[in-house]
Amino acid sequence: MLFTADHDEPRRILQRFIANEINPHVDQWEADGIFPAHELFKKLGDLGFLGLNKPVEFGGQGLDYSYALMMAEELGAIRCGGVPMAIGVQTDMATPALAKFGSDEVRREFLAPAVAGDMVACIGVSEPGAGSDVASIKTNARSDGDDYVINGGKLWITNGTQADWICLLANTGDGAVHRNKSLICVPIKSKGVNVARKLDKMGMRSSDTAQIFFEDVRVPKRNRIGEEGKGFTYQMIQFQEEHTRNRKAFGQSILDNQVVHFRLAELQTEVELLRSLIYRAGEALVAGEDVTKLATMAKLRAGRLNRELNDACLQYWGGMGFMNETPVSRAYRDGRLTSIGGGADEVMLSILCKMMGTLPGAKSKPAPTTTEPK
Repeated sequence: MLFTADHDEPRRILQRFIANEINPHVDQWEADGIFPAHELFKKLGDLGFLGLNKPVEFGGQGLDYSYALMMAEELGAIRCGGVPMAIGVQTDMATPALAKFGSDEVRREFLAPAVAGDMVACIGVSEPGAGSDVASIKTNARSDGDDYVINGGKLWITNGTQADWICLLANTGDGAVHRNKSLICVPIKSKGVNVARKLDKMGMRSSDTAQIFFEDVRVPKRNRIGEEGKGFTYQMIQFQEEHTRNRKAFGQSILDNQVVHFRLAELQTEVELLRSLIYRAGEALVAGEDVTKLATMAKLRAGRLNRELNDACLQYWGGMGFMNETPVSRAYRDGRLTSIGGGADEVMLSILCKMMGTLPGAKSKPAPTTTEPK
C-alpha cells in the first residue's frame, strides 16, 4: 500500500492548515495577484511540510516520497491553482537536485532555510526562446577563477518577485547541449540580478511570476549543485518529481439531468484512473525505480484531463461559469497551465514516442515495473 496509518496524522494537520490558513485568504490573494510567500512558507516549514522527503541533517523529515505525494493530493483542496503551484516549486522543483547532489556547504546555505521556510526559492529554466526545450537555453555562466559570471535572462519564474534565491540552469561550457549545463544557486540580492517585472497572467493569479535578467552576476563556483555539465540531467530529475505531483480538482454541476450525471461519472472515472497511474508512479519512485515513462504519461494525461474536466464543469455552471467570481472559472484558468508548464504536451508525447521506439532511429525502452531490476 502506498499510504498507511502513518500518513493519517500529517494529512489531518495539512487539511486543518489549508482550511484555516489558506482558503479563507485565497480570494484576497487572487485579487491582489500575489500571496505572502514568506509568511505562509514559514508556517508550512514550522510544520515540516516543506521538507517531508528532504535529508534530516538539513532540517527535513527524511520520509519517503509517498508523504510528498500525500501532501500534493491534499493541496488539491486549496481553492486556487497558484498557491499549490508556488508551494510545489519550493518543494519539488527548486530543491530536489540540491538535496540529492549539492555539497553540504551549499545545502546548509540554501536547502536548510528553504526547508525551514526562512527562504523562498524559485527555479530558473524557461527563457523566451526556450520553455519546454530546455536544451536550447542561452543563459551562460562563464568561468572566471573561483567564480561564475552569469549573463542572460529567465521568463515565467514562479515565486520570482518574492524569492531569496534561484536554482538557475545555465550553460557552463561549449559542448553538447545536454552536457554543457549546470545548476547554480544564485541569491536574488546578488549584484546584477534584475527582477524586471511581475507578469500579468490569465490564471494562477495568486502566484507571482517574474521576468529576471542577469548582467555580469558573479557567484562562487561552490554554489554549483553537483558536477559541472550535469545540470540538464539534474533538471530532468527535478521535472520527474514535479510531474509525479498533480493537483486533483473536481467541480459540481448545478443541473439535474441524466446526461450531466453520466458525464460527471465518466469524468470521475478518468480522475480515478489518473490517480491510479500517479500512485503507481509514486510507488515505483519510492522503490528507487526509473519512473520517467510513468511520470511523463501522468503529466500528459493530467494536463488534458484538467482541461476536459474544467471545461465540462464550466459548461454546467452556465452563464455564471463565465464570471470571475465563481470557483469553476478560476479552475478553468488555472488548470490550463498544466498542459504547458513543466513540459508541454507535445514534449511529453515526444518523450513517450522515443521510449516506445516509434520515432525514426529511436529504440524502444521497456516500461518500468515494480519487479524491474534497479
